Amino acid sequence: MEHVTRPDPRKTAALSAALSGAVDLGALKARADAARQAAAAPASAAPVDNGASVPWIVDVTEASFQAVVEQSLQVPVVVLLGASYSPESQALAATLTRFATGSGGAWILARVDLEQAPRIGQAFGVQSVPTTVAVAAGQPIDAFAGPIADAELSAWIARLLDALRERLPGIRAGEARATGVAEEEVVEDPRIVAAEEAFEAGDYGAAQGFYEQILASEPGNELAREGLAQARFAERAEAVDPAVIAKADAAPEDLEAQLAAADAEIAGQMVDEAFARLVGTVRRVFGDERDRVRTHLIGLFELFPADDPRVAAARRALASALY
Repeated sequence: MEHVTRPDPRKTAALSAALSGAVDLGALKARADAARQAAAAPASAAPVDNGASVPWIVDVTEASFQAVVEQSLQVPVVVLLGASYSPESQALAATLTRFATGSGGAWILARVDLEQAPRIGQAFGVQSVPTTVAVAAGQPIDAFAGPIADAELSAWIARLLDALRERLPGIRAGEARATGVAEEEVVEDPRIVAAEEAFEAGDYGAAQGFYEQILASEPGNELAREGLAQARFAERAEAVDPAVIAKADAAPEDLEAQLAAADAEIAGQMVDEAFARLVGTVRRVFGDERDRVRTHLIGLFELFPADDPRVAAARRALASALY
């Protein structure tokens, strides 16, 4: 069987539509915001009772399917759609059960015997067994058909958790349980809190002051460094007229217009355009002007994660323009 790690979006949409006939997705979404506030992992969130010793491994029936899918508001649910007559289904079930047992509840394994629950297979549009579907927040997000190698399956689950870790609150709790390490209590720095409150109030000057005070005593404080870059940009962007982009395009020699236009483009989510504009300006100017543009561009880089591919590409282009 073909292994599909990134299903056709049209098929995913069709699957989601079919699933909605078996599961009340509207009700799930209505509860999603409240669920995201809960810190409990699925093991402590009243999981479906199937009599198993591991609460995050469940044998699903048509009657219990809704309750299992509700758990996907907390952690991903890997739904294995198999049949007792299929040796491939049994082998995949054994592997998934082994992986899930050691997961600590970072994800739930929902095993479905399509001989006993045919309507669930119909809802997912199953064409062959085994079929495995990942569900998050009540929606199918990934799927593959047939058996796959253990290493490939492990990597698929790891990618799933990596993609959802920041969105589903139970994943970290489950991973901490699996390693036997208690989650660290987050202690907020009151100085950072004060800076963030000023930023949220629109007082960007005050926010900069707070961040600068932190950096004066702790030059390596990454939160303060990133916050300062955000506050400085927000103050500039607030004063920028979007019309400056057209002005800069018409007057490439106008350095002030180029810098302001780049800010306006970043504020308008035109990131690649902003970076290209300033790299192009670096190529045209020299001396102090070139250093000023370079510094401005590096400041814009700091608004994004260091591994952002747009930043990486622009850094390479900047190096080429300078040297």
